[in-house]
Amino acid sequence: MKIESFPRKLFLFRNNLCMFAQTQNELHNMKHMSILAVSLLALVACTPEKKQEADYSQYVNPMIGTDFTGNTYPGAQVPFGMVQLSPDNGLPGWDRISGYFYPDTTIAGFSHTHLSGTGAGDLYDISFMPVTRPYKEAPAPLGIYSTFSHNDEAASAGYYRVLLKDYNINVELTATERCGIQRYTFPEAEASVFLNLKKAMNWDFTLDSKIEVVDSTTIRGYRLSQGWSPLQHVYFETRFSKPFVACHMDTTSIVTKEKGWIGTAYVARFDFNTKKDEEILVTTGISGVSMEGAGKNLRAEAPKDDFDYYQAQASANWNRQLSKIEVKSRNTDDMVKFYTALYHSMIAPTIYSDVDGSYYGPDQQIHKADGWTNYSTFSLWDTYRASHPLFTYTEPERANDMIKGFLKFYEQNGALPLWNLYGWETNMMIGYHAVPVIVDAYLKGIGDFDAEKALNACVATANLDSYRGIGLYKELGYIPYNVTDHYNAENWSLSKTLEYAFDDYCIAEMAKKMGKQDIADTFYKRSRNYRNLYNPETSFMQPRDDKGHFIKGFKADDYTPHICESNGWQYFWSVQQDIDGLIALTGGKERFAQKLDSMSTSRPADDEELPIFSTGMIGQYAHGNEPSHHVIYLFNKVGQPWKTQKYASEVMRELYKNTPAGLCGNEDCGQMSAWYVFSAMGFYPVNPVGGEYEIGTPLYPEVRMRLSNGKTFTVLAHGVSGKNRYIRSVKLDGKPYDKSYITHEQIMNGSILEFEMGSEPGKAWY
Repeated sequence: MKIESFPRKLFLFRNNLCMFAQTQNELHNMKHMSILAVSLLALVACTPEKKQEADYSQYVNPMIGTDFTGNTYPGAQVPFGMVQLSPDNGLPGWDRISGYFYPDTTIAGFSHTHLSGTGAGDLYDISFMPVTRPYKEAPAPLGIYSTFSHNDEAASAGYYRVLLKDYNINVELTATERCGIQRYTFPEAEASVFLNLKKAMNWDFTLDSKIEVVDSTTIRGYRLSQGWSPLQHVYFETRFSKPFVACHMDTTSIVTKEKGWIGTAYVARFDFNTKKDEEILVTTGISGVSMEGAGKNLRAEAPKDDFDYYQAQASANWNRQLSKIEVKSRNTDDMVKFYTALYHSMIAPTIYSDVDGSYYGPDQQIHKADGWTNYSTFSLWDTYRASHPLFTYTEPERANDMIKGFLKFYEQNGALPLWNLYGWETNMMIGYHAVPVIVDAYLKGIGDFDAEKALNACVATANLDSYRGIGLYKELGYIPYNVTDHYNAENWSLSKTLEYAFDDYCIAEMAKKMGKQDIADTFYKRSRNYRNLYNPETSFMQPRDDKGHFIKGFKADDYTPHICESNGWQYFWSVQQDIDGLIALTGGKERFAQKLDSMSTSRPADDEELPIFSTGMIGQYAHGNEPSHHVIYLFNKVGQPWKTQKYASEVMRELYKNTPAGLCGNEDCGQMSAWYVFSAMGFYPVNPVGGEYEIGTPLYPEVRMRLSNGKTFTVLAHGVSGKNRYIRSVKLDGKPYDKSYITHEQIMNGSILEFEMGSEPGKAWY
């Protein structure tokens, strides 16, 4: 899909401004481009001596993932921003879990908070909807709405536009970190803007809300809700660029069977008399702390009514972030795929503290981040694999702040976060995967967080005996499938055992480096617990009961309650900490290679109805879900790198597309895209804390990663193409290279990794 948003047009137009006479019509159509901006751009464009900075944001297509299973949203956000201002179709359902589904034709509001590809239907807070009267209203759940067409829609990094067809209102969205800025262009009409704090979709439920009129241009309030998170606080202050002539408040009591009356749902309508093409800006600051905090955020980040200014700021912000990795390709789709993936990798985690550092903690108290920024929205079961390792290169300062937030969360909650959302623990998914994030940063020497406190938090979290089977795991060396408790009701016994074993290895590695050998020995021993689930008779990891017996009737391709969102094929390889040990357990390299081949060729039956998370299938390999993400790189470990190259190329070229349906599975807060960013550069962290990156196959002839130490790591792939996907030889800094992987140290040294590519599989170079 070609995205022709305003920033993109500016970029393209800039290069031709010297031919001013030939472009008068285009200048006329760019209605929001000021004469001053045109003059400045013309001056720059006509001065060949001044080198133009590359605009990487032009290659971002936020529509990727809004169809099929991606569950992304197309709206406006800055990198890691608290605000995710995006359209909502107004209907519930799995396909609309992010609020927006590309095949839909309705819009029922523009709300300020969304989740990117999580599969969790939550947020959608502070929803505005402009209309002309009389307006269209459908029965619940849709309510007040308008139809729209993709022909009248555009999205780019930090910007979204759509025409509400039923009212002839053009809506534009942009954002700062904590503020959303909307620009409505009205026809001549009796117009209104609705603010609906009652509306809730999917898992979300309004508990209480409030709207206060401060003056004829300012309102404030809050929405408290329950969904995936037990209690979400979203406060707001909104400024209209034009005084409203009337305000209508509608309130509804919220009553539950269990508790009776619990709160009030507010819906407000603000009326305006508008002229043709009149613009009204609606600028909203949000906070997780208070209305006063929202007001401070508003005045600090968006004090003036100037949509173009904030849009330009958002675009420049994105370009700065995206420029940290420079790729070169003549294929525009490949450029779009890479920079959209890099963009998606920086959507979450999200800032969760006000400009003064205040934030709401899991202990239901207000805290202050002093000298650091607090973050929320951690999909750690997904993102520990590639997203957070990527941050160690692209966002080391933020990575440091995230870990400081983990440690504060531990102090306030008694455990490190598992899936932190809006200051709360959702207890979604499994493992204790804040641990590898902490350990990876520590081993790489990133940040100034308290390592002693961090290790203590890791150990304490791993020893919560009453939590999700950890006590049984410590006692038996695995979690039995036939024992359930309050936290173990979902079972997932096999997956938990493997995930815990990996996290335990991470703790051991950190303890070892810190000289705490007793802790290291304990957790190295625990990290080998994966062996307790290996059944040599089936050659698979297999659930066991509390007496030690393997479950009967086990089939590797079955989806059972004992394996989290996967089957026996897909979870067998979840031993990233000890692939050599897994190879030995399986019977050696030859047998291991045969098993990898079998996974790639063992197709589900044509009539088999797969779960929603089993997408992007290559045999039993499911790229649409995270447990499979490292598996194709394991061919390197058995001396068959050409198979890694074959499958990595196939996944990158066939399962990532520059279309709304261009993601084969849930984006999962950036993990799906982080896999692509690493893989397209030609390497991937099989072990996310090992400091080693297995070489796959590069997608671009040239990649330059600009590092925080001022150096540049370069990947050159001579002759690479869709046909030339196989590596013939490897050099590092001009010398033949004999390893299947590169190291963190080599990357940070600013090395040059150089490939000769060919069309036929070659021998292993190591």
